[in-house]
Amino acid sequence: MIAMTLAEVAAATGGSLVPADAGQIAVDGPVVSDSRQAGPGSLYVARIGEFADGHRYAGAAAEAGAVATLGSRAIEGMPTVVVADVQDAFAALGRAVVDRAPALRIVGITGSSGKTSTKDMLGQVLSRVGETISPEGSLNSEVGVPLTVCRVTPTTDYLVAEMGATGVGHIAYLTRIAPPTVGIVLNVGRAHVGEFGSVDAIARTKAELVEALPADGLAVLNADDPRVRAMRDRTDARVLLVGRSPDADLRATEVRLDPLGRASFTLVGAGDPRPVQLAVHGEHHVGNALAVIGAAIELGVPVAQAISALADARALSRWRMEVHELDSGATLINDAYNANPDSMTAALRALQAMAGGRHTVAVLGEMRELGEDSEAEHQAIGELVRELGIDRLVTVGAGAAAIGRGADGIPTEQVADVDAAYALLRDSLGPGDVVLLKSSRDSGLRYLGDRMAFGDQEVGS
Repeated sequence: MIAMTLAEVAAATGGSLVPADAGQIAVDGPVVSDSRQAGPGSLYVARIGEFADGHRYAGAAAEAGAVATLGSRAIEGMPTVVVADVQDAFAALGRAVVDRAPALRIVGITGSSGKTSTKDMLGQVLSRVGETISPEGSLNSEVGVPLTVCRVTPTTDYLVAEMGATGVGHIAYLTRIAPPTVGIVLNVGRAHVGEFGSVDAIARTKAELVEALPADGLAVLNADDPRVRAMRDRTDARVLLVGRSPDADLRATEVRLDPLGRASFTLVGAGDPRPVQLAVHGEHHVGNALAVIGAAIELGVPVAQAISALADARALSRWRMEVHELDSGATLINDAYNANPDSMTAALRALQAMAGGRHTVAVLGEMRELGEDSEAEHQAIGELVRELGIDRLVTVGAGAAAIGRGADGIPTEQVADVDAAYALLRDSLGPGDVVLLKSSRDSGLRYLGDRMAFGDQEVGS
């Protein structure tokens, strides 16, 4: 973090300092909202969540080296910046850090799927040319964005901010914490449609990113998604269309997949056509890579250097198209961090492509937060399983049962939970099987993948 005194933290957040004479104490360590992550010089943000009051853990943060707490009440024996609303104060602190880094250039990334993989790739590309901060895992919320912003130092050149939302106004809120000059919108899908109410409402929310861009900024928009393409009319910034559409400014042609499902393509629109090879698995990463290239060029990265960095860029965040070779000889694809109808479709198509004619097994759990469309959307995924000719389907949990109904004709097994799925798969997979795990986060299949890949020890985070 850019070092601040507690007096400066109090001024930035509108808080009062207790005790009042602690103003010269320096916060020069990490800003954390988890006491276990505190260290020397830390500021501990005592959030009150649904299940826990963070103020209870301030003592543990102090023992780990935290010098103060940002909270809604004073902590006995520990300097505290007392504020009326901890979340609002945390957001204000993040913005204060940004304002103290005038040379910082911020890229905002949103979309119904692919945000985390794209920020991982872009972070690796930008780090070739300057000091880059990007989120760890999927820190894309009202808590995750200020946590990431507070990692900025006086020498940071680039900040990649992943911006998620579960309601209208959420992305606009995040852009006020981390105001971007480049905004990437990957897609508009049906993730969280049960909370938003409609896909059109999701589109309006994703458009909040491009609406926040300055006139001299750049909106990188997916030309292949009609709702994203239409966002060019909702920004004063310049617009770069990327995709496979003939009129895309940056276009991918001659897309191919190798035996591990890694895409290569020809890049058109950035000078002479150039070959691009990706190290990540799945054809859906072609559009993500185009967005990364477009943003990188805008930020001064030579196109050849961006392409070279993409060839080495790996998936840094857990449970996203992770590929493991199991002791049984089967190949496991653990893509179970989260799921919605669009990402489930992409994963199933990746399974088919990566199998290359080998025996395919789709282990699918519930896609959550789909509202009244849930039954139909799950059944449609089952129909896709049948259309793709997946050899075997295993559905996990009652919420995924409709997938099996849609996959009528495909050998299907329904199991109650992750433990039952593990017992079934442990004894039935062998050489030549290619197995996909895909579900929403709370359905737990990501941990099933860890158990299959690493054994029964405690794995995951």
